[in-house]
Amino acid sequence: MSLLELDDVKVHFPVKKGLFFDRTVGHVYAVDGVSLSIEAGQTYGLVGESGCGKTTLGRAVLRLNDITDGGVVFDGTDLAKLPGEEMRAFRRRLQMVFQDPLGSLNPRQNIESILSEGMAAHGIGKDQAERREKIKAILAKVGLPSNALSRYPHEFSGGQRQRIGIARALVLEPDVIICDEPVSALDVSVQAQVINLLEELQESLGLTYLVIAHDLAVVRHISDVIGVMYLGGLVEEAPSDALYAKPRHPYTKALMSAVPVPDPEVEDRRERILLHGDLPSPANPPAGCRFHTRCPWVQETKCATERPPLLDTGGGHKVACHFTAEIEAGTVEQTLATGIEAVIATEAVAAEAVETSEGEAPEAGSGTGAKEPATVPAQEPATVPAQAGPEADAKETGKKAPDATEKAEGGPTA
Repeated sequence: MSLLELDDVKVHFPVKKGLFFDRTVGHVYAVDGVSLSIEAGQTYGLVGESGCGKTTLGRAVLRLNDITDGGVVFDGTDLAKLPGEEMRAFRRRLQMVFQDPLGSLNPRQNIESILSEGMAAHGIGKDQAERREKIKAILAKVGLPSNALSRYPHEFSGGQRQRIGIARALVLEPDVIICDEPVSALDVSVQAQVINLLEELQESLGLTYLVIAHDLAVVRHISDVIGVMYLGGLVEEAPSDALYAKPRHPYTKALMSAVPVPDPEVEDRRERILLHGDLPSPANPPAGCRFHTRCPWVQETKCATERPPLLDTGGGHKVACHFTAEIEAGTVEQTLATGIEAVIATEAVAAEAVETSEGEAPEAGSGTGAKEPATVPAQEPATVPAQAGPEADAKETGKKAPDATEKAEGGPTA
């Protein structure tokens, strides 16, 4: 049995409306049926574009977001069914490293206070002196000096603050650490340091990671298994090397084609897959396959009506697509362009939407508030004076325009 298993997890946020009494008028389907498993000592990478539900899924594992449906089984215990006090005790074994290192640290507390707070809450250490010694040992593991205990978060660099966030998770001796964009806010050189630190800590302490990121290069370097999310669901899951060598889902192919290659000759030869349209709203996701509105190989007879399950196609490579084999064999017809035509079509749709919204804008009505369409004779097009202001008014009335002196003395103004 895996250390952490997610079974059809759903996280829906209600959309409320009303002046005096809130009523639910819809839901945002942030996570809509995700199932995955993570083995002990493994690093599971979760990737996808912004808004696909990666962070919400990570927070749902810790019950920082309420789970609408499904199960989160950690070491044989379903966390979704635990009462609040028991879940609070379980959080010692499940920790999180947040995306913004400065925003996740209390600016009014020094580092010793920040790190010892969780230890005191979970009863780690007999007294403050023992907790201080343990904190010094953890700071040494993450590469920070012991004199950092009396300093405050604003006195550290971004990379050092992220190390403090990692230390805060480590002092509770967890089994699983959820890393939400752990290096996205850092410089490239500092990113490498933090990634290497995470790998070293995993080897020495036997940690299990769920790494949430949108940087595909970082995920490839650190992950054993990678899951690709799109609009609240997993569309592909595979071992890291297999996924990067041969992605099988159309969305994953487009995602991988956006990764730059450092070889200019390879970069010039390889095909870039461009997608039509924008990401649909999670408050109104498409029926059937969530990706069918942008998929280059969409087949309306099935893709628009049936949501494909995530099935193993061999070697632990799971894909949620009705036509995986047909696309690889080249027997299914490509229905949407994947070149510059996709960009042109998307821009045309956006321009048409803008024109439609402008054309439907209400015109200025009469004094009673009634809507009266403005009419302009075709033979007498409306003209706009090239100059507005007192000089233009003076030409129409035959009067001399007031100068700056008259305005300053309280004289007539236009």
